[in-house]
Amino acid sequence: MRSVGEKEPARTVRPGASPRARRLAVAALVLAALNLRPGVTSLGPVLEEVRAGLAMSGTLAGLLTSVPAVCFALIGSTAPALARRFGAAGTVAAAGLVLTAGLALRPFAADPALFVALTALALVGIAVTNVLLPAVVKQRFPDRVGTMTGLYSMALNAGASSAAALTVPLTEAFGGDWRYGLGTWSVLAALSVPPWLALARRRPDERPAVSDAGTPQDRPRVRLSRDRTAWALAAYFGLQASSAYIVIGWLPQIFRDAGLPAAEAGLLFSTTSLLGVPLSFALSAMAGKLRHQSGIAAVIGVCALAGFAGLWADPAAAPWLWAVLLGVANCSFPLALTMIGMRGRDSATVARLSAFVQSLGYLLSIPGPVVVGVLYDRADGWRPPLAFILLLGLAQIAAGLRAGRDRRVG
Repeated sequence: MRSVGEKEPARTVRPGASPRARRLAVAALVLAALNLRPGVTSLGPVLEEVRAGLAMSGTLAGLLTSVPAVCFALIGSTAPALARRFGAAGTVAAAGLVLTAGLALRPFAADPALFVALTALALVGIAVTNVLLPAVVKQRFPDRVGTMTGLYSMALNAGASSAAALTVPLTEAFGGDWRYGLGTWSVLAALSVPPWLALARRRPDERPAVSDAGTPQDRPRVRLSRDRTAWALAAYFGLQASSAYIVIGWLPQIFRDAGLPAAEAGLLFSTTSLLGVPLSFALSAMAGKLRHQSGIAAVIGVCALAGFAGLWADPAAAPWLWAVLLGVANCSFPLALTMIGMRGRDSATVARLSAFVQSLGYLLSIPGPVVVGVLYDRADGWRPPLAFILLLGLAQIAAGLRAGRDRRVG
């Protein structure tokens, strides 16, 4: 663990890190990030048609909403080992192929169980890429961690918003057939593979980059389960993910229950997502220039508290203000990714830290939306569920203050 004031180890300049190679890496990062959410967000707008076409039960449809968090938690932990064996770029390329296959095949599944299984296959590719992108940023752009994390976070938000907005128009363009509307996103996934294959062929650059501050033989492996900073990052990641899933699953319903029209509720929800596109880049770039990110975590947390408190008091009083505040709160995700990249000394440590934080974090995020749903069913109105969400927000601020301190893992 690095003491405060200790200088960062000198960066190793690897042969072949030419401007052309860096441009290729930028393109690969952006294309991969664009594909990290369409597999999830494209399904919601046509879920009713999917259920009707496959005779899918409500229980199985509910299972679909929990599959992403489960896959991210369980599969992401395998990514560092795969990267050590095949290289980070080669592993991401393979993950892109798996994602492409899952997205292309699932719309044509003959039964609901196979549809869920192919959705899980697509999410396997997303889970591995999720974990490795912070490590690739540390590996390829050690001097621009914040800026590059912001760039791919912006692309991630753009992909998520585009899939949510365009799946229905694409379905209508194909004569109302939801299968082609969903399957179209496999084309975008396929486009992300060639740049990663090109990066994977640069094996002399890839090998040292897996541990650019020393080989595994030179440095002892850190047990992340004993590191307080790693646990703080995992807690922060899990709490922000829980909040994000709650907003995705319940925010439109909160506004509709307050008497707002369905169209306005949908527009308010899309605002929270679209704000993340420009804010992700600006916030991550700023965070990457600071030694401490605790202050940013606190500001984001206060915005979340203010937004949810407004919903608790009266959702219809200032709905656009609440939506904007929650849109700012969504920037906790790119902040978490930036802190993962900055807390590790080298790309090998970042890969392991990313796997630890995201796997444990997504696991921790699962109960939150479930508890909100139970409270909503049993309570009279939204105040009890929102009071629970406010408690989660306080815990997130506490975790962010600790995770944002200037410390290094490994």
